[in-house]
Amino acid sequence: MTTNKRGGVKMTAKEIVKSIVEKTQNKGGIKQVYFIACGGSFASFYPSKYFLQSEAKNIRVEHYTSNEFVHATPKALGENSVAILVSHGGNTPETVEAAKLSQGKKAVTICLTHTENSPLTEYGDYNIAYEFGNESDVLKQKTTIPLELSVEILNQAEGYDHYKEAMDGFNKINSIIVKAKELTKNNAEAFGKNYKDEKMIYVMGSGAAYGETYAFSICILMEMQWVNSAAIHSGEYFHGPFEITDKESPFIMMMSEGRTRPLDERALNFLKRFGQKIEVIDAKECGLNAIDESVAEFFNPILFVNVMRIYAEQLAEQRNHPLSERRYMWKLQY
Repeated sequence: MTTNKRGGVKMTAKEIVKSIVEKTQNKGGIKQVYFIACGGSFASFYPSKYFLQSEAKNIRVEHYTSNEFVHATPKALGENSVAILVSHGGNTPETVEAAKLSQGKKAVTICLTHTENSPLTEYGDYNIAYEFGNESDVLKQKTTIPLELSVEILNQAEGYDHYKEAMDGFNKINSIIVKAKELTKNNAEAFGKNYKDEKMIYVMGSGAAYGETYAFSICILMEMQWVNSAAIHSGEYFHGPFEITDKESPFIMMMSEGRTRPLDERALNFLKRFGQKIEVIDAKECGLNAIDESVAEFFNPILFVNVMRIYAEQLAEQRNHPLSERRYMWKLQY
């Protein structure tokens, strides 16, 4: 992965983290990592947050929606902090303000955007331009880049026993996704036809993939399709949400490979007993088990982000409602 540092110097994720570690080593090293963004960008950070919370022993990890970060700034933010921020257009006001605030507190800022030389990059110590769309390089997408940065932060700051397996996972994930898209395209087409008239669709998942269930719910279904939705964590399903399960309530289940798969399986078993409209996208069937089991779970969301885009496009086509159509966003002051 190549990145842009302010001044035009090209750096890899490994080189960026090495630079940060060197800058902070005389100040006590990296102690906090903050992931800050809004909407789909906020969700794209979930896998990285999940990875570091799971694997780091000493680094404190937090995941903030930008405006809350600005108004309820953590007191630990400072020279031992790394703030990683994303805004697709680089002009999300709340995220730009969060980056400005972070720099003012002497935190190291890494800013990701699809739009170079945008307002956000004014406050990035390191700026990364990511790729977007069906033809984009998976390793250069906004879900993958923060995960690679996180793996490097953990390995260089603390050491990571499964670093080699993680790097192998990055090498394999693109080919896995290519095959998964081909495998699921007919199911996605059928989903669009079968679910086009639904007024409410629930989305369920667990582990690192929960961020993608959240993104598909609030961004694809609610924002881009105006379909009522809720993201349900598989582990929370039996603590309230399962009471609405019936044959008329549609569910999408993103079934993960890895440690939290039993949570998904338990929820799916109940859905099959009392539900009828159930769409399952299984990471194992999509080939994610080709990645070593010690790290495979962290790649679930990268797979789902790319596969679920096909589902979104098919639903939009069948509903005659383009994914670009909005009622309020970008049209009003809010």
